[in-house]
Amino acid sequence: MILISACLIGVNCNYNGQNNALPSLDKIPKNIVPICPEQLGGLPTPRPPAEIILGDGKDVLEGNAKVITIKGDDVTENFIFGAEQVLKIAQVCKAKEAILKANSPSCGKGLIYDGSFKGKLKKGDGVTTALLEQNGIKVLTEKDLFPHQCF
Repeated sequence: MILISACLIGVNCNYNGQNNALPSLDKIPKNIVPICPEQLGGLPTPRPPAEIILGDGKDVLEGNAKVITIKGDDVTENFIFGAEQVLKIAQVCKAKEAILKANSPSCGKGLIYDGSFKGKLKKGDGVTTALLEQNGIKVLTEKDLFPHQCF
């Protein structure tokens, strides 16, 4: 089984109530389990955008960084709880891989938004990606599946 960000398969669960459906679902494996860490963490849809301040997902898990909304609300605990729920799902399904949404404070891999809410990126992983990788689950993003697409 492979976990996949639900927004990538057309579920309207991202922060603005929309989705990030991939251009072609033909390339998606059939043995997928859709997840949305932010919804699993108890956040509503739609919700204010959030970004990691002063670090990345590893820092959040270690208690050294926070996830803050554009309105200034601290949603760190929601992001951690959602990541923990995704890990439980992965363990139950025996998933060894996940395809998650690039740049997201939950799901980003390698690059995430920098905390300025200006669309700028910084090096780092999202909270869910960090937790999954700490537990031996390989994380990819849609950019790995569709390297020539503009997202």
